[in-house]
Amino acid sequence: MIDTLTRIKEGAEQNINRAEDFETLNEVRVKILGRKGEITQVLRGLKDLDPSQKVEVGRLANEVKDGLEKLIEAKTQQLKARQLEMALHSERLDITLPGRPVQAGAQHPISRVADQIKAIFTGMGFTVAEGPEVELDYYNFEALNVPRDHPARDMQDTFYITEDMLLRTHTSPVQVRTMEKMAPQLPVKIIVPGRVYRKDDDATHSPMFHQIEGLLIDERITFANLKAMLMLFAQQIFDAGVKVRYRPSFFPFTEPSAEMDISCVNCGGQGCRVCKQTGWLEILGAGMVHPRVLEYGGYDPEKHTGFAFGMGIERIAMLKYQINDMRLLFDNDKRFLQQF
Repeated sequence: MIDTLTRIKEGAEQNINRAEDFETLNEVRVKILGRKGEITQVLRGLKDLDPSQKVEVGRLANEVKDGLEKLIEAKTQQLKARQLEMALHSERLDITLPGRPVQAGAQHPISRVADQIKAIFTGMGFTVAEGPEVELDYYNFEALNVPRDHPARDMQDTFYITEDMLLRTHTSPVQVRTMEKMAPQLPVKIIVPGRVYRKDDDATHSPMFHQIEGLLIDERITFANLKAMLMLFAQQIFDAGVKVRYRPSFFPFTEPSAEMDISCVNCGGQGCRVCKQTGWLEILGAGMVHPRVLEYGGYDPEKHTGFAFGMGIERIAMLKYQINDMRLLFDNDKRFLQQF
């Protein structure tokens, strides 16, 4: 068998060195090292040898096998290099030409603004909370002081999955879920970013959009605390010179409630087409947490107070970057997105 292995090795080395293409080289490999190859047959025949011969023949067979495998790999690399050289010469490629630049991606304006808003409020000590987008009617409406027959539900017409399950219309349900988990621990200080869904679709509304909700509950929290915090937020997200005003409003889950406006980012409050000549732009709604919502969350409205606010991230992005159609944010048009 030793003579057989020597003969196989010498013949295989000659055939490998003479191979001029991958097909011929593969034929040699299969003939020598394949499942029915010559080396394999030798190894299978070891069982018929005396124990004293098995060790020597087995060692030599493995050495021949390893050596041929390395020789085949070296020949493969040689053929690849030759193939590349032939391709370069035949196709007349100028390898000195500069390559095509890879276009770097950029953060979507919605993601960019969301990160900026989160950074501002986490800098004030808020933590980020999350909740399900498929929500129970109880958390989306009833626990927020919006019973089934309440007319405010018409303002948030949404997509129902069952009678008691829906796609959430705002991120406010996470307020109640968080209060239930934390009660009676104080303070509750969270922001809630996420997707929400409503049956709206036009230049300033989308069936799916993004909100950031904020909630702070503690002892002796007042509307003055809310105004001071939102003023700081407006100055950081827009401009230090921005002006703020509050208009009385109605939300079932806050009392009193207000809409917050900022001086127009386009005209500085002088009046223009963007602000409809008023000099003001609405950016968010806010108010003191309604006593019933505190009770649903497990807190005593006689001892605890708090405020809540909510804003559409798309609204902030449209004002910040002067975008006049919300649908542009979802069209995935590179011509639009490359501006950011």
